[in-house]
Amino acid sequence: MLRYSGVSAVAIGGSSFLAGCGGGDDGGGGGGGGGPQSSGGQLIHGATGGGAKDTLDPHQPVTAADIARCLNLYEPLLIWDNNYELQPALAESVESSKDAITWTVKMRAGATFHNGAPVTAEDAWLSIRRVADPKAPLSAGGQLSQIIDFESSKVVDDTTLKIVLNTPYAILDSLLAEYTLGIIPGGEFDPANPVGTAAFAYKSFEAGKTSTFTKYTDYWGDAAFLDELIIQDFADDNAKVNALQAGQIQTLDNLPYNLVDTIKGAGAGVLTAEGGQWVPFTMRVDQAPFNDPKVRQAMRLIVDRQAMIDQTLSGYGSLGNDMYAPLDVAYASDLPQREQDIDQAMSLLASAGADGLQVELFTGDDIGSVAVPAANLFAEQAKAAGVDVKVTKKTPFYDDDYLSYTFAQDFWNTRNYIPQAVVGTFPPNQGGTYNETHWDNADHRDLVNAAAKEVDETKRATLLHDAQEIEYDEGGYIIWGFRQQVDAYGSTVQGLEPSKYLPLGNYCFRKASL
Repeated sequence: MLRYSGVSAVAIGGSSFLAGCGGGDDGGGGGGGGGPQSSGGQLIHGATGGGAKDTLDPHQPVTAADIARCLNLYEPLLIWDNNYELQPALAESVESSKDAITWTVKMRAGATFHNGAPVTAEDAWLSIRRVADPKAPLSAGGQLSQIIDFESSKVVDDTTLKIVLNTPYAILDSLLAEYTLGIIPGGEFDPANPVGTAAFAYKSFEAGKTSTFTKYTDYWGDAAFLDELIIQDFADDNAKVNALQAGQIQTLDNLPYNLVDTIKGAGAGVLTAEGGQWVPFTMRVDQAPFNDPKVRQAMRLIVDRQAMIDQTLSGYGSLGNDMYAPLDVAYASDLPQREQDIDQAMSLLASAGADGLQVELFTGDDIGSVAVPAANLFAEQAKAAGVDVKVTKKTPFYDDDYLSYTFAQDFWNTRNYIPQAVVGTFPPNQGGTYNETHWDNADHRDLVNAAAKEVDETKRATLLHDAQEIEYDEGGYIIWGFRQQVDAYGSTVQGLEPSKYLPLGNYCFRKASL
């Protein structure tokens, strides 16, 4: 299997026993214990957040509800499994030339769309073209739009796609595994009749409320046990948990940490996984007061990180150091761990002329159960440094104001450093699609781009360390911790597995049964 570099072992083999959702098909799992699984029935999943902007577009999911829907309708060429390792999905293999410029994708034999049409290399290429449109790149296409040589790349035949790059890119495989790069027929998305390849097919969809999917019996892997999957939006965590306890839903993602013991005591199950998920505070570096790096560093020193973990995560987390991608082999774990230092924070604020600082912090329930408690706790901690933080809760948070807040929060799932840096810290014209902090640092960007081209892992690690050091010193994120992924399921549910990547075993309801 491909190692981190994507080059030193050049192919992901077409292991036929592997199917979507990124794991082996042994039928076991965490949900409901082991034993034989029964076919049939309807499962209702309670998804965190959602609203009028809900989407079934495979290339533009934002909320947890969007992601759950898309992962059960569509599949990318490769996929991250529950251990956050690359596995084949609609591609049986992805091979790189030694210089990491030419990549050959071999499509999986026998995979079909929900309309019965075979999945071809043309479908894959046109889906990539839609995502990586240089004029308007979508979520997974920011970096792809910059590096693909669209004139030289070509569909060789129905089963072979040759992607030629205009620069070496040693980890192209990781971009092809983004859940926001689902393959669709002809690269065209029809919102009235969305068609994918995953284990469930579209039946109905009402934004902000409910979506229904039916078992796709011709799925290329092991077919779903369930006959029907319903995904229900929940803007309120309490309503979501009450629905699980009342048997109105059978699963939920992002269980509030303070309710873990309550759920277990009621006879329901809890899935817990170590991962790289984070809920940062985001400071816009292009707007006062955060355009002064002294103010940004002061805000980072205000946070009592262990208290955040103890009180908002009930201990289900690990310390953050204002850097992301802790599962990346190049994570800069040697940089000094930041700790709360109120005196130093006040000194920095005074030096910046920001004594008595007043800021508004935007949060929302649809960010996740951690966000609002973390915002309120930060406001309390800031008082010690003479900073007045006004917490404003917006639901939905992900409306037209998203990405424009001066001081806010967001949620991110597990990613390695390079793709996360591109999507979250590069400006839009350089491939960034969710740059909440509006950071635009050419030195950092050059290091990330150089690392992406570097096929030597040791040299790449050095470049990434330097990039992380710049973010550590100057960035706009306050990353106080990494939360464990904690989800819940009813006593009748079997087959679910914990994942380091996404909730409920990457929302793999194909493996669930009742």
